[in-house]
Amino acid sequence: MPTHSTIMVTGGAGFIGSHTCVELLGHGYEVIVVDDYSNSSPQVVSRIQRVAGRFLGAVYEVDLRDRRTLSSVFDRHHVDAVVHFAGKKAAGESALIPIEYYDVNIGGTTALLAAMQEHGVHQLVFSSSSSIHGDIDKGPPTEQDPDRPSNPYAASKWTCEQMLADVCRLRPEYTVLSLRYVNPVGTHPSGLLGGAPPGEPAHLRPSVAGMGVGGRERIVAIGGGKSAAATSGVRDGIHVMDVAEAHRIALEHLDDSTGLRVFNLGVGSGTSVFELLMAFGEVSGRTTPYEVVDPQPGDVAERVADPGATTRERGRRAARDFAALCRDTWCFHRLNPTGCAG
Repeated sequence: MPTHSTIMVTGGAGFIGSHTCVELLGHGYEVIVVDDYSNSSPQVVSRIQRVAGRFLGAVYEVDLRDRRTLSSVFDRHHVDAVVHFAGKKAAGESALIPIEYYDVNIGGTTALLAAMQEHGVHQLVFSSSSSIHGDIDKGPPTEQDPDRPSNPYAASKWTCEQMLADVCRLRPEYTVLSLRYVNPVGTHPSGLLGGAPPGEPAHLRPSVAGMGVGGRERIVAIGGGKSAAATSGVRDGIHVMDVAEAHRIALEHLDDSTGLRVFNLGVGSGTSVFELLMAFGEVSGRTTPYEVVDPQPGDVAERVADPGATTRERGRRAARDFAALCRDTWCFHRLNPTGCAG
């Protein structure tokens, strides 16, 4: 895809979306952001432009389910492709409000596809999740392993993928790359972009880092696992900068073939919650109090990605290590103790 292409990024002010906008602007793309700020902040927009050294093409506050307004955004711009992040994203929360997760994630994707179809836009990079694989009873799952979503969040992502597969099968002009990743972590090394959503964090990483700067007083909860090796929960964690780069590379390969293609993103090895606590303690020089609790409904003991297909087809692996993600995350939370959501 040529560098002068115009890309719409839904959820572009969010954690992964904001980093991806910086990546795309840095490679010459025109970027249109659509976000309803339900899990982000308008402040992020100016930070994206400051980090990238370029202005976004346009920014619209839109809920994707508002079809008329979304269509009007497409009316104003010649969009070449869409990178779709917008949606709700916490597995534990999804078990408490499942209907809202299906409404937002599936309803938003359906409305987006309708607007794309109406305006002749047929290329999409979809932000998916390795949680689609469910619990792991063998080694890290590949893209060919059966899907077993264990919570409404994962099920909503899986349903979106099935919908995208049907669209690509019935409409051969469509090309979709779906990237399944686990626990995007870290922040932009500048400390200007990170993940500090409003309210109590639903993910472990901002909880730990937030406590390190004294911004939160609650005790970190650690879900137990079904085996001694996973009693603190084991997760693969890929640096958000690697995830952003992967979305840019996916755009560059949309023309390789038509249809839906699915790729796992990850480091390929896991880190326990206890290891994460110790690593942040070393970086911050502070101790994070914790409490061992039972898993939430839909939680799994271990989630590690097999990025083999991505490595074979793209010739690269995640470039940033665990030390970098801890260092960058601590830098962001130290500079932004009250948060600037992304």
